[in-house]
Amino acid sequence: MSYIPRLKQEYKERVIKALTDEFGYKNVMQVPKLQKIVVSRGVGAAVSDKKLIDHAVDELTNITGQKAVATLSKKDVASFKLRKGMPIGAKVTLRGERMYEFLDRLITSALPRVRDFQGVKATGFDGRGNYNLGVTEQIIFPEINIDRINRINGMDITFVTSAETDKEAKSLLTELGVPFKKN
Repeated sequence: MSYIPRLKQEYKERVIKALTDEFGYKNVMQVPKLQKIVVSRGVGAAVSDKKLIDHAVDELTNITGQKAVATLSKKDVASFKLRKGMPIGAKVTLRGERMYEFLDRLITSALPRVRDFQGVKATGFDGRGNYNLGVTEQIIFPEINIDRINRINGMDITFVTSAETDKEAKSLLTELGVPFKKN
């Protein structure tokens, strides 16, 4: 038998039933699911120092376990000394097994390491069932060696779900274990 991530197993065994009971879905295919997680980081200082992009790509690769790619600028901005096609960030898109593994590590080991952590804000929904979360320091991930980083940067984590509404998406993420703040 092959390995199945803990959260994927939990989704199949418990979350589908809980969401069906809450929203009254008639078919299992109506139940919202997590489609992908995108982890991205903008590196504005990369205009002057090209090595910063390599560091960002390496850190995102270490954190997610999947090779990150550099993102390129789409247009010229003279005030930032930015040319079209210059690398200005890094991103990685996680799906399937790696997505569930990353979510599990984020919930169980990274978020509790945030100083004075009370939970993530529930205001990051976009109206279409997707959730955005900003992390201010990459050192909350245990994969990052604090002695090797040259500067502390944040990153954006986007959870893309198949949910129709924000309420369904919040219920899905809550059932998967994302710790939202209590009002």
